[in-house]
Amino acid sequence: MRQLERNTDFLSVILSAMQGTQSKLWTATPGIIQSFNDVAMTCVVQPSIREPLRMQGGRRVMHTLPLLLDCPVMFPGGGGCTLTFPVKLGDECLVVLSSRCIDSWWQSGGVQDPAEFRMHDLSDGFAFVGVRSQPRAFSVSASATQLRSDDGAAFIEIHPGSHAVNVTTAGDITMTAPNIVLNGNVQINGPVAQSGGGSTMQGPLAVAGDVTAGGKSLLHHIHGGVLPGGGNTGQPV
Repeated sequence: MRQLERNTDFLSVILSAMQGTQSKLWTATPGIIQSFNDVAMTCVVQPSIREPLRMQGGRRVMHTLPLLLDCPVMFPGGGGCTLTFPVKLGDECLVVLSSRCIDSWWQSGGVQDPAEFRMHDLSDGFAFVGVRSQPRAFSVSASATQLRSDDGAAFIEIHPGSHAVNVTTAGDITMTAPNIVLNGNVQINGPVAQSGGGSTMQGPLAVAGDVTAGGKSLLHHIHGGVLPGGGNTGQPV
């Protein structure tokens, strides 16, 4: 009756009740990573949208939501392979809230009964890292798919039209494998150094510049034991 005394319009009463229900229904919210557990693959998130609370007397104040604990972090993966990121303090994310309690599933996997019957609760969030507010945005390639550092100094990109693959970095590239096979023409622009062991290359191999083997320049070495006639020269000097 008190509600009707304040709202003589019945539709206003229904709308007010629906809005009250919506205010308790959590779906997704942006957040900021506070810590990351790289073993459990979970994180602690500070929701970055404040919640309005109505105080006694009708005054409305903005309230910072509590930390969301043990949010499973979503890394793209499937078929036995996963793309992971070194999640850091301050990274932005999107927390998607499950419609049902995830505790039993998170602990045991598979199909489980819910440990509690809560719905759309802040306790059941999944963190999707990589969402960005405008102050943290950067320029994205409009022509290629990239795996990149945020500063753009290192990236691997694939061009969908030409199928070209480009690797660019300001640091070193290290490949470690029992065997490394290169199929196709190989062009090397710059010095080549070999550290220990032997190597076999099946050409053609085009090198723009000099090649040094055992301290001997391919372009500028000289030979000893040179005599007129049909004999062979000696080793490079």
